[in-house]
Amino acid sequence: MTKDEKTQFTQKLLAWYQKEKRDLPWRKTKDAYCIWISEIMLQQTRVEAVIPYYERFLKTFPTLKDLADAEEDLVLKLWEGLGYYSRARNLQKCAKQLIAEGKTTLPSDSNALQKLPGIGEYTAGAIASIAYQEKTPAIDGNVLRVMTRITKDDSDITKQETKKKYKQLLQEMMGEDPSSFTQGLMEVGALVCLPNGAPLCSNCPFQTLCASHQDNTMLNYPVKKEKKERKIEEKTIFLVMFANEILIQKRPAQGLLASLYEYPSEIGHLTKEKVHKLWNRQGYQIKSIQLLPKAKHIFSHLEWHMIGYMIEVAEKKEGLWVKKEELFQNYSLPSAFQTYSNILKENVDTTNM
Repeated sequence: MTKDEKTQFTQKLLAWYQKEKRDLPWRKTKDAYCIWISEIMLQQTRVEAVIPYYERFLKTFPTLKDLADAEEDLVLKLWEGLGYYSRARNLQKCAKQLIAEGKTTLPSDSNALQKLPGIGEYTAGAIASIAYQEKTPAIDGNVLRVMTRITKDDSDITKQETKKKYKQLLQEMMGEDPSSFTQGLMEVGALVCLPNGAPLCSNCPFQTLCASHQDNTMLNYPVKKEKKERKIEEKTIFLVMFANEILIQKRPAQGLLASLYEYPSEIGHLTKEKVHKLWNRQGYQIKSIQLLPKAKHIFSHLEWHMIGYMIEVAEKKEGLWVKKEELFQNYSLPSAFQTYSNILKENVDTTNM
């Protein structure tokens, strides 16, 4: 881009943002703590879904110390439904570290931010530029989509050298209001230069600057290498009931969905006969078994293909048994099990199965 194009880019972006920006709660503050919470929540999650979580989270943990001092189960419960629970654990780990160092909020330097748990280059750039006006761009897939379309750049956006190139370019153009620049570019990616389907070029501030718009090749960009196919894992989920209580268990402290609660399960799709034998071997007298609907959950690297059974037992054995209403109030269950949680919420009467 020429010097004149760079100047036009910044002017057009800031003017468009002031006119078109959405009224979002995290845009009403310059508190780095609040902006950090919003940026972590917004990773892999739609803005509309984040707003109630953001407001509830900050009402419960209004300060860094409140978050550091909280019980992990409460943090995870408030995160329930957002997914990617390592984000919540890293939030609290980061808060504990900063409080232990005598800090009351996050550092203003993007390099220092990147040394904290769960804060990568993009999030550090977002916090530093939005909260502290540091001239550090926040480069993610949305920003790279906008920029590669404007410049008709077929470089692989998954490569570090591509990100580095655009970081340098954007840094040159940030001007005196990095906060609005960063948020404006995010907004163009979210509202105009869309990831799926045709971009809304008639609403774009960069129409006269965008090389791909001139020859209608917008959908050729960005270019990125194909992802590896996800592994498929078959599972059988068990809703084991005694009266109004259900058996759950806590997942290991490390690995996928660490420290969250789940329903008992087995690898593979088990028949009704095998399920009966499995729970008999554990000492349970089975009163009834009902096959439940199939469900699927997609992680970034893995797919769970699930079937389920509701099992009514004659007595309780050792384990964590909770009442249904307490389950949904006090325990964080991953959205991976949403189909089966919904069945419980419908107050299924197991005595008629």
